[in-house]
Amino acid sequence: MSRNLTEPQDPAVDTAIAPVLAPPEPEEALKPAPLEALAAEGIPSRFACFVTGTDTEIGKTLVSSAILYKLVESGQRACGMKPVAAGAELRDGELHNDDADMLIAAGNVHLPQNITTPFMLREPAAPHIAAALEGVTIEAVPILAAYTEVLAASDAVVVEGVGGFRVPFNDTFDSADLAAQLNLPVILVVGMRLGCISHALLTVEAIVARGLVLAGWVANTADPDMRFFDENIEALEARIPAPLLGVVPRLEQATAANAAQFIDLAGLPGWPSSRA
Repeated sequence: MSRNLTEPQDPAVDTAIAPVLAPPEPEEALKPAPLEALAAEGIPSRFACFVTGTDTEIGKTLVSSAILYKLVESGQRACGMKPVAAGAELRDGELHNDDADMLIAAGNVHLPQNITTPFMLREPAAPHIAAALEGVTIEAVPILAAYTEVLAASDAVVVEGVGGFRVPFNDTFDSADLAAQLNLPVILVVGMRLGCISHALLTVEAIVARGLVLAGWVANTADPDMRFFDENIEALEARIPAPLLGVVPRLEQATAANAAQFIDLAGLPGWPSSRA
């Protein structure tokens, strides 16, 4: 039984007093509770995931938007988050990034841009370079605080990473660190083109090494002329310890609605059941 250490103690009782712990670091204090912990406390589970990819320009945003589209179709208040976006342009007095805008369009919860994309950078370059050009340091605390706000306003959240899984944000913090601090199930988008097997397996190793749950993977056709496409899919299925959630072909119109037809997330933790 715990006792208030400010109350007088009985001198006859040999009481062991636990050492005083240092206050948690800001990132630790803001780190979201794992979904399993919320469920254990009786809080209804909800869907949230971190979408990463084997490289840049391989379809992360298309798949993330498709997930949001399916969530909205199932009746969820769904919000996408692109914590770090590089290559923004000024339009109507506000910075816009095509990937971030696509997530906004696919979801139905609309929050201020500084919440859904805390770091909106102009230069289309690696984030740590783009940030340095603007005199900005990308840090975890603003991202984790923003995620908490997105989570509070939504039934479901899709967080899209930037580039591949280990993209530097600053000298000591990268996108893999962010994924670990968010502690969300990870969905891996594999850009189907020559070399994708090695890229995918190395990414899977990095995800698992951080104790994260690889919930599944999606094959997106990055190269429509890729030879031995089916054989590559089979090789990946045999080696990735998570289910294949879909194979997205090269789409004439790469929209969230079109891509959503080719993915199935019904078995993922927290995924909403179909409405009657």
